[in-house]
Amino acid sequence: MLSLNVVPREDRPLTDQIVMGVKRQIDDRQLRPGTRLPSIRNFAQTHGVSRFTVVEAYDRLVAMGCLQSRRGAGFYVAAPAAGSGGPVPAAPEAHRHNEELVWLIRRLLEAGDHSALAGGPWLPNSWQEESGIRHALGALARKNGAHLLEYGNPFGYLPLREHLALTLAEIGVAATAPQILLTQGTSQALDLVIRYLLKPGDCALVDDPGYYNMFGNLRVHGVEMLAIPRRPDGPDFTALEALAAARRPKVYFTQSAMQNPTGSNTSPHVAFRLLQAAESHDFTVVEDDIFCDLQSIKPPRLATLDQLNRVIYVRSFSKTLSGSLRVGFVASTQSVVDALADIKMLTCITTSQFTERLLYLMLVDGHYRKHLSRLRERLGEARISVVRAFERVGLEMFAEPTDGMFVWARLPNIADSFTLAESAHSEGILLAPGVVFRPHLERSPWMRFNVATCDDPRIMRWLERQLATARNRNTGCPSEGAFCP
Repeated sequence: MLSLNVVPREDRPLTDQIVMGVKRQIDDRQLRPGTRLPSIRNFAQTHGVSRFTVVEAYDRLVAMGCLQSRRGAGFYVAAPAAGSGGPVPAAPEAHRHNEELVWLIRRLLEAGDHSALAGGPWLPNSWQEESGIRHALGALARKNGAHLLEYGNPFGYLPLREHLALTLAEIGVAATAPQILLTQGTSQALDLVIRYLLKPGDCALVDDPGYYNMFGNLRVHGVEMLAIPRRPDGPDFTALEALAAARRPKVYFTQSAMQNPTGSNTSPHVAFRLLQAAESHDFTVVEDDIFCDLQSIKPPRLATLDQLNRVIYVRSFSKTLSGSLRVGFVASTQSVVDALADIKMLTCITTSQFTERLLYLMLVDGHYRKHLSRLRERLGEARISVVRAFERVGLEMFAEPTDGMFVWARLPNIADSFTLAESAHSEGILLAPGVVFRPHLERSPWMRFNVATCDDPRIMRWLERQLATARNRNTGCPSEGAFCP
């Protein structure tokens, strides 16, 4: 049986080390096409790693075209692609750097009902307004009209855009319907803005930690990310000012309220200085306010203070209403929205008129406001419960959130939470390790927790075991059950 030469290194996740080691030997022709690799169990035993780590590494190698999985027979080195004349080429740089992100997103989307989504990015289905969606869906389906068959307006359903202009007025942003472009959630909104503002090689300021999906998108577009450390009261202004002066970025992507993953808010003082820096260093601010509706009392947003002069504002209803409907929007100046609409038409023609009309019905018939009232109350109770539980067991929290669904916390004396995430996954618990929320994927001890899902008793039991193990390690106790003075 073949033994692979993979030497563990502490500065890189084990899964990465295995993938790189196997890939290197394939490229060097040490592993020839058709060679059978060790079984998952044998590899794990030989190299002293978990079976989950080997499964993840083999899955990545299959996805890269380096291995073939044969049912009942194991994993084999794949033959070179036809016409390539050599080994399968290495994955593009952006893909390799996005592997941790893909790991998390795939695990979250593929999670079954039995999984405990401790770090999940959305609310449980039981918290969503399914009955309201069904009611509006029935009403819309009974109406005759082109919305069932035809493409929608490139800017989106006009009555919904008019209603969203009124919604923006509630947070002090003056905008008209022509200044609003409907999108397929904030993901498409951010993608359109990236395509409009940036080209490969440009610099962009981003929060560290921040929104991992956007980081992956920026990598795909060849944008250099300049990390701004996140503080409990918002971005580190000293770092922002220094980077803006030295690198002249074109844009800063940030969340001013209930920031993902920290749950923190940008203070008015920091927000004011941030907008001053945008003016003096001539960069645009993109404010992602996807969790806006989870706040009962909404402090001024960056878009409120700026009135869409230098701020492009994006938002959606995916987190509060339905991840399936995928309706979001961009608000900006008329010229920017016109340009974004052109890009939207070139990349996807238009968004779904049917789902936009469905959302409009729910917004105007009162269902959504009632749903939000219940949702905020339920989240408030869950947040208090989780914060108290974390304090009781000894987790360190970045900041105690006042709204939203996220808590950013860490176990003491743990340098890299990704190893914890791999361990927890084998027990059916999905964590969101800090590495995926960092622009350059550096190790992080922090993890994102969703208060709406942390009531699963498996999560607290797992955390208590990890904390007990850490305490025993620090005090020299031989085992979790041994007596320690």
